[in-house]
Amino acid sequence: MNSKMKHLFIGFIASLSFSLTVDAQQLHTLTLEQSIEMAIKNVQDLKNLKLDIALQQTKNREIEGSAYPQVNANITMQRLFAIPVTVIPDFISPAVYGVLTNEGVRDGNGNPIKMPDNFGNVPAQFGVPWTASAGFTLQQLLFQADVFIGLKARKTAMEYAEANYRVGEDKVRENVMNAYYAVLIAQKQLNFLNESEMRLSKLVQDMSQMYKNGFAEKLDIDKAQVGLNNLLNAKAQLSSMLDGGYANFKFQLGIPQTDSVVLISELSTQEVKNGILDEANFQYAQRNEIQALEKVRKLLEMDVQRYKLNKLPTLAAFWNFSENAQRQQFDFFKRGQQYPWFQTSIVGLQVNMPIFSGFSRNQKIKEANYNLQKHQNTIKNVEQSIDLQKTVARKTLINNLKIMDASEKNMQLAQNVYNTTKKKYEQGLGSSFEVLTADTDLQNAQSNYFTALYNALIAKVNYMKALGKLSEKSSN
Repeated sequence: MNSKMKHLFIGFIASLSFSLTVDAQQLHTLTLEQSIEMAIKNVQDLKNLKLDIALQQTKNREIEGSAYPQVNANITMQRLFAIPVTVIPDFISPAVYGVLTNEGVRDGNGNPIKMPDNFGNVPAQFGVPWTASAGFTLQQLLFQADVFIGLKARKTAMEYAEANYRVGEDKVRENVMNAYYAVLIAQKQLNFLNESEMRLSKLVQDMSQMYKNGFAEKLDIDKAQVGLNNLLNAKAQLSSMLDGGYANFKFQLGIPQTDSVVLISELSTQEVKNGILDEANFQYAQRNEIQALEKVRKLLEMDVQRYKLNKLPTLAAFWNFSENAQRQQFDFFKRGQQYPWFQTSIVGLQVNMPIFSGFSRNQKIKEANYNLQKHQNTIKNVEQSIDLQKTVARKTLINNLKIMDASEKNMQLAQNVYNTTKKKYEQGLGSSFEVLTADTDLQNAQSNYFTALYNALIAKVNYMKALGKLSEKSSN
């Protein structure tokens, strides 16, 4: 490859790499509702909770499979290198002596043959070197306590997995809403700081021109420049915080940090006040955490029932069919009357009756009851915690709404004061110090307003969470 072709090839690879990188980076223009929908699709914890639902479906089918007929096949083949020997009483010799006696046979001395008192034992081999067996067993479980309770608990177990998923969804909604509002408010605050920068820069320019014309002092310019420098520092800090806010927001959405996002939801004090819920008809079951805990309670009740039913017998029916062959040589694959296979078929009913378990069964029932009581105490504790959350969240929201309204009015007032002071200064009726003071007060009022607005939004999210209404908020 010559030098020119080499440079062209490297350029092509570089352009292709850049193109792939650009394609991999996406721009997301999102409302709050769209952000929540994206997070629900992307967040890994929710994906795992979805897998938990699929796992529970699989476990339910596994339990169902235990109630279906079970069929097992078996094939056995063996070679006996030494056929087992069995010692049996000598039953042949007595028969022979009996025949000789009946026939009157005498010994060499002419005496009748006398039967001995004991003939002893004879070792004998029973069997053949080669044996084979093939068959299957069909078993149908008719009753078994744990399988019966497992079938009964399938629906409740699935409902628990689904409720647990909804709990995870609520957590994702809360995280996304908090991150979304943090970025949106920081962005709006940065926009106000940009306006303040333009305002102060214009003021510095105007003072510089007035100084050239002899209508202002150098001290006025220096004061304005100090105010501008302080504003630029505050803007740099806010920009850094905004970058961190965007990074956290992308993390909550479950998207790559290389992607870009643009938030387009409107934000105002009226937005905070919209959809404030009344808790007069609140019920604990509105909280997904309580729904999940109630499903666990039902499962624990079934666990107690399972241990109690374990005192009952296990009942199963079975059918066994097999064919057996015994050969002197390995000729099991041959067919014909000389090579027979002998069939065996058995149908039966098996009952396993528990009689005494060393009192362990009763102890397991007690343990299950204790676990149930502990869980009921947990539910009660969570309900009390929810009462606390509602009380604190409601009072916090009310206070933050008041602070937000007051901060908004104060910001508007500070804007009016600045506008009036600026006009008086331009008309020669005021000092530069008054203008800078009014501008600083305006910046503080704007900062306080955005802080109050953010606190009110977060308080609203917490209040919605306490009432179990986060899903309603995100769907509005």
